[in-house]
Amino acid sequence: MAGIGFVLRKLTYKDDLMGVLAGFGYSSLIATGPWIFTIIALSGSSALLTAFTTPEQKLAFQSVVVYNFSFSLVLTGPIFMVVTRFLADQIYKKRSDAIPGTLLGGMLILFATQYPLVAWFYLYYIQADLSFQIFGLINYALISGIWLASVFISALKAYQTVVRTFLAGMLIGMAANVLLGLKFGEVGMLFGFNIGLAFILFSMIARIFAEYPHGISGSFLFLGYFRKYWDLALGGLVINAAAWSDKWVMWFSDQSETAAGGFVSAPIYDSAMFMAYLTGIPALSVFLFSMETDFFEHYLNFYRSLGQHLPLSTIQKRYDEMTASIYASSLNYLVLQGGIALVTILLAPRMFKLLDMDLLSLGMFRFGVLGAFFHLMVQFLGIFLSYFDFRRDILFISCFFLVTNGLFTWVFMKQGFAFYGFGYFLASLTTFAVAYIITFFKVKELLYQTFVVKNRSPQ
Repeated sequence: MAGIGFVLRKLTYKDDLMGVLAGFGYSSLIATGPWIFTIIALSGSSALLTAFTTPEQKLAFQSVVVYNFSFSLVLTGPIFMVVTRFLADQIYKKRSDAIPGTLLGGMLILFATQYPLVAWFYLYYIQADLSFQIFGLINYALISGIWLASVFISALKAYQTVVRTFLAGMLIGMAANVLLGLKFGEVGMLFGFNIGLAFILFSMIARIFAEYPHGISGSFLFLGYFRKYWDLALGGLVINAAAWSDKWVMWFSDQSETAAGGFVSAPIYDSAMFMAYLTGIPALSVFLFSMETDFFEHYLNFYRSLGQHLPLSTIQKRYDEMTASIYASSLNYLVLQGGIALVTILLAPRMFKLLDMDLLSLGMFRFGVLGAFFHLMVQFLGIFLSYFDFRRDILFISCFFLVTNGLFTWVFMKQGFAFYGFGYFLASLTTFAVAYIITFFKVKELLYQTFVVKNRSPQ
């Protein structure tokens, strides 16, 4: 993520309202682009198909996309994180010759490690037409590939191109989804959606090869990073599983439904949680914008002062400026997201009527909004810890959230419908408390950590 701020800063140099709005807009799309476009396209396709397809066909299509979105994000997490670290090191060393090979090598490792399980799931567990099973497999491959390609495309900082690519791909997917769905049912819907995803993936790959016109070499050099950064790889798996664990538990609640083929889901709960996550986009964009244009500058100044061996008083001053920017960014988030959460909770009944949503999910949605408030704060604290390379602490926080989110959701699911969503909220709240304590002491002891604990100079 480091370096996004320089691009955002150029947008705001226009020194007018449109420049500021552009900066915040791109910061939100940078942070949420793939999943926000997918949710919009999925919701748009479902709305358009309501009058032309059966509820069973829609549920089958949605189940495939949600399952693939969920499990591809979790299973690609280790490869995603390790490749990100490898790519960052290559860019820091000003070496780009291995980047095209790493993309292909990462794709091969990704498919080789995951496709045996995915193929078993679709070809043996899911009972459906072969064409539906095959398109489900292709859908998984496309979504997984997009996750990995996003690592490389972010290094180019061509965010306007990325946004246009995702927008065009989702529009193509929606149109093809509706047109083919009308004639071929859920098989056509899935095939049409795959067309849009394929446009996105291959457009991204083409841009990467165009920007890095090197031969294919060093395709598997990044594999050595798995031993060195095992905690980073494990964290990539755990942190995504933690975010989805409450949904997986709720798929076996009284509100669960089984789509054609054997897909189990909880549409009411899932829809409420996805809607709750959307309330965090404004605060997320403000936080990212503030951190990448203010905090990152102070962060660089602090470590430059160390590298330049400046006096301790100067180092202390820059440390104070950096920590002040951390508190300012956190305060901005708390005020903005707290206000949004409060207004959303109060106006939720009117929103549900306006959007024609099931009022049964109102309580879940409100718990989800509160949970998302603390969940996003946990992620922000994790970003701060990542800047200072506290990987083990991030892994501990992620494991804590995974256990509490799954356990609390299961406990309160047993208490009845009125408590659906409370487990996620309580898990987010307790995880935030733990993450805050860890971050507070780590930042407070940062100078000690820098000069003593992580000092590599000979004793």
